[in-house]
Amino acid sequence: MKYSGALSEARLIRRYKRFLADVRTPDGGVLTIHCPNTGSMLNCREPDSRVWYTTSADIRRKYPQTWQIVEVERRHLVGINTGMANPLVGEAIESGLVEPLAGFTAIRREVTYESGGGRADFLVGLPGVECYVEVKNVSLADADGTGRFPDAVTERGQRHLRELIAVRQAGKRAMVIFCVSHDGAGCVRPADAIDPRFGELLREAAREGVELLAYGASYDIEGGTVTLDRQVPVLV
Repeated sequence: MKYSGALSEARLIRRYKRFLADVRTPDGGVLTIHCPNTGSMLNCREPDSRVWYTTSADIRRKYPQTWQIVEVERRHLVGINTGMANPLVGEAIESGLVEPLAGFTAIRREVTYESGGGRADFLVGLPGVECYVEVKNVSLADADGTGRFPDAVTERGQRHLRELIAVRQAGKRAMVIFCVSHDGAGCVRPADAIDPRFGELLREAAREGVELLAYGASYDIEGGTVTLDRQVPVLV
């Protein structure tokens, strides 16, 4: 998937007010850019980290630049734009990377659950069955390469798991796909130290038959692209 424009490099000064970050450009200037991530961005907000951003041509935008990628530990790239996760997973399903959904007949986005309590990211049609899919973006990883989700308490994520459990109990397929935006993460585990309830619900979901999958991202800075290109294990 191509980014919306060329990637420009800068150095992070600070991230603040959730949706803003100040960066220093190579010529010494300072830009305030949009930060499209509502999480804590734990380990992804260290001052002086290398970052990459895109610039919108939309003159109506107060902050035309959007933060897309950060370098962590001076070696790993992490996509921090959570709005990229669903399109990346959709692309992966359509390309056949997500083998359990191979042979799909249709893909619908933002579909209301039968309970009426919320909307699934995808409803994938398969011969004889439909599969509800929730997508979670993984940007946090331990030093040993274990990806962790979430990076902050997520009541929304807990609610999604309860919805998927209800789907399974109704006899339909349900799936969580972790979009692993940290290119150094070799597996995914729940971040029990951050949100123990999410971890409990994820293990309950697995016991109920909710399918847990994860796919890792690779970045081409010069080409301005990001792709999910490999499956990584989910350990609960």
